[in-house]
Amino acid sequence: MYRRHNPGDSMRRSVITATVSALALAAGASVLSAGQAAAQSDAPTPIAIGASTEGALNDRDATLGSGDGQYRFEDYRFTARAGQRLEAVMRSDAFDTYLEVFRAGQEEAEDGPLASDDDGLAEGTNSRLRFAAPADGAYTLRVRTLSGLDGGAYSLSLAERPPAPRAPRPTGIRMGRTVSGSISANDPEDDETGLRYDAYAFRARAGQRFAIAMKSQDTESLDPVVKVGRMDHGNFVELAQNDDSGDGGLDSFLVFTAPSSGEFIIRATPLGADSEGDYTLSLQEGPPALRATPIALGETKDGALSPDDGSNDTGARADAYSFTATAGQRIEATASSDTLDTFLELFGPDGQSLDQDDDSGDDTDSRLIATLKDAGTYTLQVRSVGDVTEGAYKISLAEAAPAPEAVPLAFGETVQGEIKTDGGRDDDGRAYLAYGFHGTEGNRVQIVMRSGDFDTYLQISKGDGDFEALSSDDDGLGEGTDSRLNYILPETGDYVIRASPLGADEKGLFSIELTDKGPQPEPGSILIGATARGTLDENDGIADDGSFFDAYAITVAEGDKLDITLVSNDFDAYLDIGKMNGGTWESTISDDDSLSDTHAKVEWTVEDAGTYIIRARSFAQGQKGAYTLEVQRK
Repeated sequence: MYRRHNPGDSMRRSVITATVSALALAAGASVLSAGQAAAQSDAPTPIAIGASTEGALNDRDATLGSGDGQYRFEDYRFTARAGQRLEAVMRSDAFDTYLEVFRAGQEEAEDGPLASDDDGLAEGTNSRLRFAAPADGAYTLRVRTLSGLDGGAYSLSLAERPPAPRAPRPTGIRMGRTVSGSISANDPEDDETGLRYDAYAFRARAGQRFAIAMKSQDTESLDPVVKVGRMDHGNFVELAQNDDSGDGGLDSFLVFTAPSSGEFIIRATPLGADSEGDYTLSLQEGPPALRATPIALGETKDGALSPDDGSNDTGARADAYSFTATAGQRIEATASSDTLDTFLELFGPDGQSLDQDDDSGDDTDSRLIATLKDAGTYTLQVRSVGDVTEGAYKISLAEAAPAPEAVPLAFGETVQGEIKTDGGRDDDGRAYLAYGFHGTEGNRVQIVMRSGDFDTYLQISKGDGDFEALSSDDDGLGEGTDSRLNYILPETGDYVIRASPLGADEKGLFSIELTDKGPQPEPGSILIGATARGTLDENDGIADDGSFFDAYAITVAEGDKLDITLVSNDFDAYLDIGKMNGGTWESTISDDDSLSDTHAKVEWTVEDAGTYIIRARSFAQGQKGAYTLEVQRK
C-alpha cells in the first residue's frame, strides 16, 4: 500500500522527522519544508490491481472545466489484460466523489472516458466504477470531485472482479406491446460497465422506426437507461441508447431506425451500479424522422425552435439541416442565439451520431469542426439545453480551413512558429501547426514548446492515417504555461506533433524543440543493505507519465521484509517497484510521501521471489536533482 501526499498529516511527519533529517544529511542538503516543496502536477500515479491507497484532493492538484463545471482531480496509472473485469471504489467524507477510466494517453479524446461513475456504491456520494478492459495495455483511473474545487481526503481501491455469469436468452417483445420488469441482484451484468440489465429481442426490417420507452416506478431508486444493439459472437454491440427523455424527466425514450433487417436486442439497465427497481418497457411504431432543411457550404440560415417543431430520436425538440459532402472534407458548423443555449449534433449518412458540441463557440453558442470520412448526405441537428427551449437562432455551415501540412522537424533543432486564428483547427476548435519526424521504436523523445503569448499544448500521433493523440502535455515544463512532452515511441515509423494553444481562439508566437534521447537506460543493481546516491536528469529513463527515473535491479526471496527509502531535497521523491512485461511496466508496490512531505518509503513483504526493478523517480514531470536510495531489511 502506498500513500498520496496529505498536507494535514502533521502527526505522522513529526514522528519521522529525525529519520528524514539523517537521510537528508547523507544526501548533502537540508530538508525542504512542505511550503518549499515543488507543487505536484497531474502526472499519473502508478497503482497495482489489488492495491488500496489514501489521498487528498487539494490546491496542489490539477483542475479541468470552467464555471459550474470545474472540478479537481488526480490520475492513477495501471495496466490490464484484454477482457479483465475490474472494480474501482472511491470514498470520501469531504466531497462528492467521481471516477473515470481512460486508455492511457486518451484522456483528452473526444469520445470521453471508457466508463465513469458518480454514486454507484449506493452509500450516498461514494463511487464504484466497474468496467472490462477492451485491450491489453495501460489505463488512467481519474479520481475527482463531481463538481467544484472543494476537495479533501479520500480512499481508493482497485480490484479484479470474477468472470461474469452466462447471460440468459433475451425475452421476446413485439410491436405495440408494453412489458413490466424489475432490475435486481439476480440479473446478468454487462462486461464493460458492470451494470445489471434485462434483455428483450425483436425483429425489424431495414429502415423500420421504433419508439422504445422505459419508465421507472421510482426514479430515485432506478434511473432507467435503454440501449439497442445486436449480438455479435456472443457480444452485445450497442447501436443507440438514451438516458433521459427530451421532456426533462429521468425516464428514457429512444427512437431507433433499424439499419438492416434482422434481430435486435433491447437492454433495460440502470444509470448507476446497484440501482434496483421496477419498470415498464414499451415498443411502439416510431414517429416520422425530422424533415431536414437543405443548407449549403458557406450559407447562414435563420431558424427558431417552437412548439410546432418535431422531436428527435431522444424526444427533444429539434430542427434538422442536411448537406452533401465529399470524403475527407472538413466542415465547421456554428449555432448562435441571444435566447437559447444552443446544442449542435452531426449525423452521418447512416444516421449515426458522429460529433456534438454545446459551448465551444462564444458563451453558450455552439461550434463543431469535423473531418467527414465518407462521401454522402450528412445532417446537423440544432436543439437547446437548459430551461429555455423556444427562441430564434442562426446556423452557419462553412468549409473548415484545411489541416496544416506537417513540417519536417529535425532532432536537436529549435524552430519558431506562429499560431493564427485563420489557419487550420483541430476538432476541438484549437488552431495548430503540425511537425513531422521519423523515430525509432523504444527511443525516448522530448518535445518542448514555449510561448509568451498563450498557454501551450502538445500532442503526438502516429504519422499514418487520421491524427489520434498517443500522448499530450499542457504545463509539463514546470515553468508556468510552457509544455514538455516526454514519450517512448512504440514502433519505428513516422510521427506527427501538433503544437497549439490550450484554448480555442488563442494566437501568437512560440518555439518548439525536438530531442531524441535514445533507448531507455539499462538498470543498474543494488543489494539489500546498500545505499545508492544518484542524480535525476533529462538523460535518465522516462516513465509512462513522463517523469524521470533511475532503475536498480534487486533480487529478493519470498518472505523478505524490506524497508526501502528514497530521499531528495531537489524533487518530490517517488518509489515504484515492479517488472517489465512485454514492454509494459507492471507496478508491484509504490509510494509517494510516506516518509515525509516529499520523501518516499516502501515497507515491502515479498510475496513472489525473483528479480525486481526499483525505480527511483520524481513524482511529477520535469523534476530533477540529487537523491539517496537505501534498501534495508526490517
